Amino acid sequence: MEKDFLTGHSGMFSNMDVLSYSLASITFGLLTILVAARYLRRGVDRALALASTISAIWALSLVSQSLWGYPGFNLRYLIELLRDAAWIYLLFALLKDGFKENRFTGKVKQILGASAGVLLFVLLGIGLVENFTDLDLAGGKIKLLGQIGLSLLGLSLIEQIWRNSPSFGRSSIKYMCIGVGTVFAFDFFMYADALLFGHVADSFWNARGFVNALLTPLFAVNVINTRRQPVDFQLSRSAVFHGGTLIFAGGYLLFLALGGYYVRTLGGEWGDALQVLFFTISLVFLTTLLLSRRIRSKLMVLISQNFFDYKYDYRDEWLKMTRELADLSNDPPLPQRVIRILAGLVESNAGAIWLIGEQDAYILKASVNLSTPKYTMIEGDSELVRFFRDREWIVDLHEYKADPVSYNLLEIPDAIAKTPDCWLIIPLYLGNDLYGMALVGNPYAKVELNWENFDLIKVVARQTCNLLAQADAQYRLSRAMQFEAVSKASSFMVHDLKTVIAQLSLLVKNAPKHRNNPAFIDDMINTTEHAVRKMSNLVDHIRKPHTEEQVNLEPINLTHLVQQLVTHYQHRAPAPHVDDAPSEVIVKADLEQLRSVLGHLIQNAQDATPPSGEITLTIKTSKGSVVLFIQDTGSGMTEEFISDQLFKPFESTKGLTGMGIGAYQAREYIRKIGGSIDVTSEPGIGSCFSVRIPLASERSGSMTEQTYRPIHDAEQPKESAN
Repeated sequence: MEKDFLTGHSGMFSNMDVLSYSLASITFGLLTILVAARYLRRGVDRALALASTISAIWALSLVSQSLWGYPGFNLRYLIELLRDAAWIYLLFALLKDGFKENRFTGKVKQILGASAGVLLFVLLGIGLVENFTDLDLAGGKIKLLGQIGLSLLGLSLIEQIWRNSPSFGRSSIKYMCIGVGTVFAFDFFMYADALLFGHVADSFWNARGFVNALLTPLFAVNVINTRRQPVDFQLSRSAVFHGGTLIFAGGYLLFLALGGYYVRTLGGEWGDALQVLFFTISLVFLTTLLLSRRIRSKLMVLISQNFFDYKYDYRDEWLKMTRELADLSNDPPLPQRVIRILAGLVESNAGAIWLIGEQDAYILKASVNLSTPKYTMIEGDSELVRFFRDREWIVDLHEYKADPVSYNLLEIPDAIAKTPDCWLIIPLYLGNDLYGMALVGNPYAKVELNWENFDLIKVVARQTCNLLAQADAQYRLSRAMQFEAVSKASSFMVHDLKTVIAQLSLLVKNAPKHRNNPAFIDDMINTTEHAVRKMSNLVDHIRKPHTEEQVNLEPINLTHLVQQLVTHYQHRAPAPHVDDAPSEVIVKADLEQLRSVLGHLIQNAQDATPPSGEITLTIKTSKGSVVLFIQDTGSGMTEEFISDQLFKPFESTKGLTGMGIGAYQAREYIRKIGGSIDVTSEPGIGSCFSVRIPLASERSGSMTEQTYRPIHDAEQPKESAN
């Protein structure tokens, strides 16, 4: 028989059975009395009291079965499942108290809890149906596998408890873990042996009661040792809700079993088909009830009104709001999340939000599950806005429709009045200013509003309003930064255009005087060609602003270039001169850009130095680099100006005539080719710019006449054109 296969016990009288399980029943009964009489302040103690009570009943049922054959197998099997469920519940109570939860261990806890819940639900369902009907849903092997699975889950929970409990807290739970672990380990070996040999061994079965009885002192010692560690007990709304749901589901399944039995009995030849149909429809109906948000909302309102002094679990509400607002993604957008938070406080799922826009009008930013009219703007001088600016009230539109006088005949804007199923209008304040308004739709269940609802709504509204204002400020800042980037890019282009315009202006100015001079014509052609090339590069850069600029590196004789620049700037006092320069120093750079950079630094030195001053250029080589020193005896700069303004764009000492870009561009280009610019200066004495550029690498190939590009005089515009 399957019953004998599971228990190995035929129901005949056995002195060893009676003695073993009688001792277990007595010891667990005494443990229940000990815990219930003095130690029920902690959740773990209450779970232990429940487990010991059900264990005592379980052991007593086995004694009664051995002596009188009652209760029957199915009922005794259900009691054993309840015993296992009680010990697993005790382990979860321990897990809750001592668990160092993180992302990984939290998932482990959820997986173990879901596995235990599903397995117990399936086994209890099978046991209930078999107990109240003649159906045989599962064989003995399936029941054995179920018992083995419960034992393994219990052992896994104990391992998680011990692993994740702090070392200093293990002393308070070690006896509990040893006791419960022994219970599940013994059951595992007993049922695994039964699965292997086809029946439960008498040695295991008779010793089981003694083993359980001998474990009760461990539980008693654990309770006594931890009596000075009381934990205040406070039943949460979620616990009442889930507990009530579990009780309802259990009662419903019991009713389902009875109904299925009578359907089969009265159905005749259609009994089996009607029974299957009845079970299917009933389970679908139960699932629909459990997943219905409207029913859950009504149940939560009922629980809050009848079982608790306060309507809200404020810790839970605050944590939910924090999790929602801490999400930095824009899915869903922040205004929609704010609507859901405010609507959820009063068991609703619909709403809309208006925020202040330009010209003090309030613009609809988002709506959820509400059909708003075509005209959604709320004027800044409307009566509702003036009402909210005077007082921080929440307008109940149901109350307003019943008694408008209570709101001084307040006129509701069409954007709200013509929105169906609207309920509450909540003002959103940023400091003392009205920043927006939120509209909440009708709730799932009837909610009686009082001071507690209004206070929580106002606090959450202010918190969410701060987030909305911060998000709007970040958006405005982002737009301002984009415009600033465009302005800076335009300024860089204007700086380059100024140089080209200056060259072309000199050509136009000198053309009437030197139009018949062939040298001037050549110079004009070279200068115009240079201007066209520079403008073409500028246009290419504008067309492809997001691509990195290609660095064109070619061998250049730095000494030759410096000498040409000195010659070029001789027309203006003080004239620069070269001091101590080697005959040939080869670097790699773009000729035009390097000439522009060095020319800018020489011109700046001339601008800062009086005509009677001196500008000296010196070239030194060392350790794979060449350093060009540009030293002047000008006005000099302070350390603060060098560190804070010199190399920053748009910071100029030339007033409106300068863009403050040249030094910045010079440093950025020198850095791009692997060099650096250093500055030393002292006010009233002068400045020295040190331009360090890497020498051309020997590994890049020998400098032949085909690869080396000399600098010809024709490439440098004549003085008359510049």
